[in-house]
Amino acid sequence: MPVELAHGVLGALGAYLSIGLVVGISFVIAGIGQVDAAAKDTPWTFKLVVLPGVVALWPFVAARWAGARRRR
Repeated sequence: MPVELAHGVLGALGAYLSIGLVVGISFVIAGIGQVDAAAKDTPWTFKLVVLPGVVALWPFVAARWAGARRRR
């Protein structure tokens, strides 16, 4: 694998995870209650457990969050 390709792949992965971290933290702080009413008053430990999954799946979470905001 050429070095330039490896740098491109790692750069894309870093960008994906960076965006995911921003979306994940925002979602766990402000949006989790909008998507699931049962998760609104959960303790911070639950939100900490959910955060890695939200970071990994941030495009789906962002779409679901946007849909929940439109319904309100």
